[in-house]
Amino acid sequence: MDSGLDHASQDPYTIQAVGDLNLRANAAAALLDIASVAIDLALANPTAETVAQAQIATAEAKVLSTEIAILATNKLFELAGTRSTLAEHNLDRHWRNARTHTLHDPVRWKYAILGNYYLNGVNPPFHAWS
Repeated sequence: MDSGLDHASQDPYTIQAVGDLNLRANAAAALLDIASVAIDLALANPTAETVAQAQIATAEAKVLSTEIAILATNKLFELAGTRSTLAEHNLDRHWRNARTHTLHDPVRWKYAILGNYYLNGVNPPFHAWS
């Protein structure tokens, strides 16, 4: 309201936020593509190395896609303002759905798996979900 602009899409803070969200979403999509290739390679030639590489690529995609999902749904309310939280708009379902999906196979474990792999060369634990 105090920006003096006719449209929210002209606001430099909104422009920056949308640019940042798109950049992160594109990076997450790229990591998903990389993970899919690594999974295909591991399925075609399942060795300890190819499976670990697929697990690591998948963990990286999981971390970044979780971060962008939560950031984007939080930013939705930040940019849309207080009225966006009204039940009649039902926008909270986006945050709730993103949060529910991101709680499966928690990201907090992925950071340690990634760090241990890159720093110490330790392959991820072998689980059906990793």
